[in-house]
Amino acid sequence: MNNVIVVGCGRVGSRLANMLSDNGNNVCVIDRKVEAFANLGRNFNGSTVQGVGFDEETLVKAGIEDCDVLAAVTQFDNANLMVAEVGSRLFDVPHVIARLYNPDHERAYMQLGLDYVCGTSLVAEDIFSKVVSGHGAHLDTFGDFELLRFSLSLSCLDRNSIRVADLEREHDVRIIAFERGDGSASSIPSRDSILYNGDLVLACVRHELIPAFSKYIQD
Repeated sequence: MNNVIVVGCGRVGSRLANMLSDNGNNVCVIDRKVEAFANLGRNFNGSTVQGVGFDEETLVKAGIEDCDVLAAVTQFDNANLMVAEVGSRLFDVPHVIARLYNPDHERAYMQLGLDYVCGTSLVAEDIFSKVVSGHGAHLDTFGDFELLRFSLSLSCLDRNSIRVADLEREHDVRIIAFERGDGSASSIPSRDSILYNGDLVLACVRHELIPAFSKYIQD
């Protein structure tokens, strides 16, 4: 269990806080406006502190001295930057993450060595990647390769299973991980692992081989 402080209780902060709490973490949320805590809903089982997120006294009340992760997700880049600076430099929090709204500030965040998430860039890049790839299974691009996540279709083989080695050899792909279609098990496969129709598969495929490989991707 991590001790996590989330600064900012808007849509992103409240959702993040609930996700972290539901995952077994000890979560405290800071916001300037007490009414913002209503975004957390009735089932949130963490704690809240009203105050300014980069104020030292407020952070101490929230448990910054025993904090493992500090996430600054307010709607203001400057506020998030100040929270991150105070958390990392004054309190030595092991992992500080800041939300970045304006991509023009990205270089400054990088130069300061901050771990950050730029929502605008991530959404745009994700949509761009899917448009360029031409299919919804796309997750990411690495040079000449694409990372795909899809439900396996074996209808083209007229059988219900296939060995990982056979699938990899025939199409020059690498199966990274899989999960059974019913969610009963997941694994990093060996060459002898068996995949079944409907299994959820994570695979790395060369760009030019995707059209031929697409017959294994369920629509």
